[in-house]
Amino acid sequence: MIIGIDLGTTNSLAAYFTDDGPKIIPNRLGKHMTPSVVSIDGEEIYVGETAKERQILFPDCSASVFKRDMGSQKTYHLDGRAFTAEELSSFVLRSLKEDAEYFLGEPIEEAVISVPAYFNEARRKATKRAGELAGLKVERIISEPTAAAIAYGLYQKKQNTKFLVFDLGGGTFDVSILELFQNILEVRAVAGDNYLGGEDFTKVIQELFIKDTKIDSEQLERKDLGMIRKQAEQCKLAFGTDSSYIMSCQVGNDIKRASITCGRFEKRCEPLLDRIKRPVKKSLSDAKIKVSDIDEIVLVGGGTKLRLIRKYVAKLFKKMPNTSVDPDEAVALGAAIQAAMKERKEAIKEVILTDVCPFTLGTEVVIERGDDKYESGHFAPIIERNTTIPASRTEQFRTVYDGQTKLNIHILQGESRFAANNISLGNLEVEVPSNKAGAEAIDITYTYDINSLLEVEVKVVSTGEMKRMIVKNQEVDMTDEEIEARMKELSYLKIHPKDQEENQLLLLRGERMYEENTGETRLRIEYELREFERILNGRDEAEIADARKTLKDVLDEIDEEW
Repeated sequence: MIIGIDLGTTNSLAAYFTDDGPKIIPNRLGKHMTPSVVSIDGEEIYVGETAKERQILFPDCSASVFKRDMGSQKTYHLDGRAFTAEELSSFVLRSLKEDAEYFLGEPIEEAVISVPAYFNEARRKATKRAGELAGLKVERIISEPTAAAIAYGLYQKKQNTKFLVFDLGGGTFDVSILELFQNILEVRAVAGDNYLGGEDFTKVIQELFIKDTKIDSEQLERKDLGMIRKQAEQCKLAFGTDSSYIMSCQVGNDIKRASITCGRFEKRCEPLLDRIKRPVKKSLSDAKIKVSDIDEIVLVGGGTKLRLIRKYVAKLFKKMPNTSVDPDEAVALGAAIQAAMKERKEAIKEVILTDVCPFTLGTEVVIERGDDKYESGHFAPIIERNTTIPASRTEQFRTVYDGQTKLNIHILQGESRFAANNISLGNLEVEVPSNKAGAEAIDITYTYDINSLLEVEVKVVSTGEMKRMIVKNQEVDMTDEEIEARMKELSYLKIHPKDQEENQLLLLRGERMYEENTGETRLRIEYELREFERILNGRDEAEIADARKTLKDVLDEIDEEW
């Protein structure tokens, strides 16, 4: 079986296809969403809720929001070890894989993984590698908006319908315009911001709290900052129904309180809303359509649950968005349907999905400035952004000076006229016969496939000699052998088993709440934790189950009082 995975910045989900349609696979704690948080303790690795609790208590051993750094050289140091974003993502994927195997009762070897539409080559390849490090075969990468469109059943709507998918996740924002024609669901244009998401709206509240309580942010310990962030997240969720929220958090030896109003929060979010507007305008311009041409707006991602965002979208497009599918689950469900399409499940209506290249791909060239003078460092597009993929385009280039015998093809991605302002994807060098300037030519063919991987082929016209390469990001690329070696190197880390993790999660939650509270409440938590630890040491499964429920009820009660 092939499963679908939404590898998110804040939360990740897995889904599979059944006779009744796509279903979310619950994780080891019985929940649909697994927080994209990793925490390491010696040779144990925690992923999800437990890691999220450990992050507050042990910030130096934990990491989150690492999806934003996929495809980069940034390393995270956890418990004395260094990890890249793709390695941390592989732990999340491995956890989802193991949960799926336990739930479905069969090995899972392949997955369709979603990525933001605006992810570049390095980020997409890093996502694919993360899957391989997790022991998954990843032949299909699907853009999140396309997956969401499938989940909403947009391919079953009437023909010639135009949709706009508004995808605001925890850490990234994408807007995609799709059009349905017969059984073809075509992506017309994509745009986005890889550094804008729900986390940024939480940060606004966090900053308001720090300002109101006159806390010196530079003196804050990471543990205190984690607790403030947790309260800020609860405040943000409360704004779905309430107009104000009282944040209360222990910082050092003091309890800090501040009343945050929804109106003030929304006012401070105006710069973030302006950042949302720019990709919307860009996608409409690239698709050559007006706002009035859009037949339906679809909301995807946890960030779209914010009342502020829904109001903004309705005002921007002058129509109410479609919220018939849980925005948190839409991408995973769509990825599961795509997986079923890949397996050619009979229950799936045949539909052809097209995607687009999110960035322009080209090469560096020199241009003639007159008087036989040339200027280097210019960018020549070969595949323009928002070209329907898979796509293959060929451009011919010639030698510049007499006796030239080599040509360097600098493969670039970006929108600037100047090569230095675009992203370098690699280099390919070919030899040509010595001749007069302009007499020798090469044909450069770029082929961009459905998994958003680029093949570059160069042919010397006079000799027929050809060179070919699959683009490799020079900074972080790994060979198959290196991937295998790293998989073995990371294999000592064991995902915590379900029976222990439920108990660990409660203990960590209790420890965190103990630190947050004072007085009688703190004494009560301490007593309950010690009682639970005593029963754990007895190893009686029935007693442990009863004690676990008792402790959870107590902690829930205290949380409600807060």
